[in-house]
Amino acid sequence: MLQSQRLKMLEGRLRQHCLPVAVELWNGTALRLSDQPSVTLKINNLQELFNLAKPSLGKLARSYVKRGLDFSGPMRDIIGMGERLCEKDVVVNKKGHRALSWWKHSKPADGKNISHHYDVSNDFYALWLDARRVYSCAYFKQTDDTLDRAQEQKLEHICQKLNLQPNDDFLDIGCGWGGLILWAAEQYGVRATGITLSQNQHDYVQAQIQARGLQDRVTVHLMDYRDVPEDQLFDKIASVGMFEHVGHHNLPKYFAKIYRLLKPGGLVMNHGITSAGLDTVGLGSGISDFIEEYVFPGGELVHVSHVIESLSTHGLECWDVECLRPHYARTLWHWVDRLEAHAEQAKEIVGEEKYRVWQIYMAGSAHAFERGWMSIFQILGGKPLPNGTMPYPLTREQVYQN
Repeated sequence: MLQSQRLKMLEGRLRQHCLPVAVELWNGTALRLSDQPSVTLKINNLQELFNLAKPSLGKLARSYVKRGLDFSGPMRDIIGMGERLCEKDVVVNKKGHRALSWWKHSKPADGKNISHHYDVSNDFYALWLDARRVYSCAYFKQTDDTLDRAQEQKLEHICQKLNLQPNDDFLDIGCGWGGLILWAAEQYGVRATGITLSQNQHDYVQAQIQARGLQDRVTVHLMDYRDVPEDQLFDKIASVGMFEHVGHHNLPKYFAKIYRLLKPGGLVMNHGITSAGLDTVGLGSGISDFIEEYVFPGGELVHVSHVIESLSTHGLECWDVECLRPHYARTLWHWVDRLEAHAEQAKEIVGEEKYRVWQIYMAGSAHAFERGWMSIFQILGGKPLPNGTMPYPLTREQVYQN
C-alpha cells in the first residue's frame, strides 16, 4: 500500500511538471510519462522510492553516486529535471554557519582536503582537461572556441591583466598542474614560482620544468600559502581557482599575506568562485553537503563584495573586476562531455563511484553557473607605491590587444 502511494506521488509530481521522463522500477514496473522521454530514471530499490517523496538535489546526487538511482539521457536534461523535481530554493542564507568553519582551514585540514580533491590521479584529470591541464574557468572569445584554445586565452588574459614584463618575479598561489607559470615563463620571460598542496601536481610540474628546460626560470614548491617566505618579494601574484579553499574566516590572513609578499607597485590577480547572495556561503537543497562529503571538503564561498572589502582592508587597491560566470558554465560542460567520452577509461582509473561523483558534480556546477546560483570573478588589485601612484596603463587596451 505505502509503496503504491509513494509511486503515485512521484508520478503525480512528474506529470505536474510535464517532465519528459520514463521511470523504471527494480521490479520491472515501468511508467511512460511522455511520448518522447529524453531522460530515463531507474529506481533500483524500495528505499529510493520513499526518498523521492521529498527529494533534494543533494539527495539525488548521493543516490546516483551510491547507485540507488540510475539516469540515462543527456546530462543537461537530467540536471534540469532534478531541479524541477525538487521544487526548492537553492541559494540559501547560511550566515550563522561562518563562526563554526574556522577549524576547516587549519594547515593540516587544508592539506588533507586538497589531497582528497587533487590527488585522485593525474591520468584521470588528463582525460578531460585541456592539453595544459588547466583546472579553472576558461575564457571563450567565440562560442565555438575549443577548450584548449579557451584555456590558452584565459592564461593570456591573466598575464595581460597583470601586465607581466620580462624578469618579473611572479608567484602563482595554487599553481595546479603548472599551466600559468609555464605559460608566463615561456611567453613573457618572467621568473615564476608556483606553490601547491597536491603531491601529484607538484611532481607533474617538476617534470614539466625539466622537460621544457625551464630550471633557471620556474620553480615549484609543495607549500601552504601561509608558509611562503617573506624575504623574497614578488612583482606580480596570481591566485587562480584556489581562493575557494581559503574560507571566510581566513580572508584577512590571506590578503594580509599577499600584501606582505607583493612589492610596492605590484599587482595581484584573484580569480575565484563566489556565492550569489551577500549572506550565502553555500548552496541549498543539500548541494553543499554533497560537495563537502564527496568533492571539496572544507570548500567555502563568499560574495564578491566581501572579497573586495577584505582585499581593500589589507592595503590592496581594487583596479579591475570581471565576472566570468557564463565562461565557467561553458567550461564545465566541456569537461562533462570529455569525461563522458572517456567514461570507460575513467572508471578503470578511479572506479565507478568516483566517476559518478565527478560527472554529477561538474554537470550540477555547470547548471548552477547557468542559473546564477553562484558566480566567479577575476579581481585585479594593486599595492600602491609610497606616493600613492600605481605603474599601470591608463586603459585596458593592453588586455584586449590580441
